[in-house]
Amino acid sequence: MGAPSPPRAPAVAGRFYPGSAAEVQRALAALFPAEAPPPVEATMALCPHAGWIYSGAICAETLARVHVPGTCLMLGPNHTGLGPAVSLWRGGPWALPGARVPIDRGLAERLVASGAFTPDEAAHRFEHCLEVIVPMLYARNPDVRIVPVVLGPLALADAPDLGAIVADAVAAGDEPVLLVVSSDMSHYVPADLARRKDALALARIEAVDPEGLFRTVVAHEISMCGFVPATVGLFAARRLGATRGTIVRYGTSGDTSGDLDRVVGYAGALVR
Repeated sequence: MGAPSPPRAPAVAGRFYPGSAAEVQRALAALFPAEAPPPVEATMALCPHAGWIYSGAICAETLARVHVPGTCLMLGPNHTGLGPAVSLWRGGPWALPGARVPIDRGLAERLVASGAFTPDEAAHRFEHCLEVIVPMLYARNPDVRIVPVVLGPLALADAPDLGAIVADAVAAGDEPVLLVVSSDMSHYVPADLARRKDALALARIEAVDPEGLFRTVVAHEISMCGFVPATVGLFAARRLGATRGTIVRYGTSGDTSGDLDRVVGYAGALVR
């Protein structure tokens, strides 16, 4: 038996979110709502991934509304350009300030066995889109395991097969899995334009319409960085039986900064 794989060190702790365990706990206590409806079972959650000061409350409110099971399969966009187009981390646990979150080996190996998911660490080493969400998943379920995947720029034709592989790998297991899709919405446009464009994309998520989401984003030039992971996630969710989405909350960076001329949009949604 080989030596255990080393953990993934935090790449953006101290920048996108606090760098110490005590500071993380204080921030999470402020971000999660004091009162929330009873959590529901869902197939997929869409969460934003900016610095917590901007999008943390939307991410926290979204995850407060859903039951976080023992495994979360995380799909996010590759911002760094490193690694292959479909990069799956199957190395050691993900280290957080004060905690380590293990990998679900069984689900990871089922995805790798498909031949479509490439074991890779380079794409994950400096990527922020999943890391900023992991402390919130851990806060909701300290026993959570994850399977982190980042996707490069894929064509719509690639997405149905990837979604089917994800759905079948999830269905082959004995435990429930939450698909966690990481995406911000429109980037660096006026707030009113961001809201109008983002509403078009979010309507397709509510309809569990992956083809429509992809085509809407392309046709309307919506700078939604995670629309490819969201498309794959919706194909998987639909194959797993999901029929409707609910937008939990929408906002922009202007809500925090006061600058409404050049904002980034953020949304949280649940697909059931």
